[in-house]
Amino acid sequence: MRITRRLEFDAGHRIPNHDSQCRHLHGHRYAIEVTLSGPVIADEGASNQGMVMDFAEVKAVAQRHLVDAWDHAFLVWRGDNAVVEFLRSIPGHKTVSFDAPPTAEHLAITALRLLDSVYRDRYGNNLLLEKVRVFETPNCWADAGRADLAR
Repeated sequence: MRITRRLEFDAGHRIPNHDSQCRHLHGHRYAIEVTLSGPVIADEGASNQGMVMDFAEVKAVAQRHLVDAWDHAFLVWRGDNAVVEFLRSIPGHKTVSFDAPPTAEHLAITALRLLDSVYRDRYGNNLLLEKVRVFETPNCWADAGRADLAR
């Protein structure tokens, strides 16, 4: 059985080598969908009976381990030297650095890697993080799945 929980956050970024508007500093209302698979819990009388995982707990884990860090931050590629230096000059600025430009694709695989062990190791019902979908806009998104972990 598969379940999906959606969360939203706001962040800024830029794609420095891009040939269009995305090379400029700008922001998005991102959405992230976390898709988990596992058996339906059959423990008679348990509060999560009939669920793969309580949606509130799916949200709490993603919120704590990812969204809280990325929300209202500037997502920057470590190689974008001018912007990295600029952000360092702003006292107390919330910045998250990445090893590649913060495209939707890179954010999706990074989120999958960050959350994979958190869900798997915390819950004993053979829970598996199947996919993370990151929406950069309502019409544009990237999916990272299990096969992407091997790359």
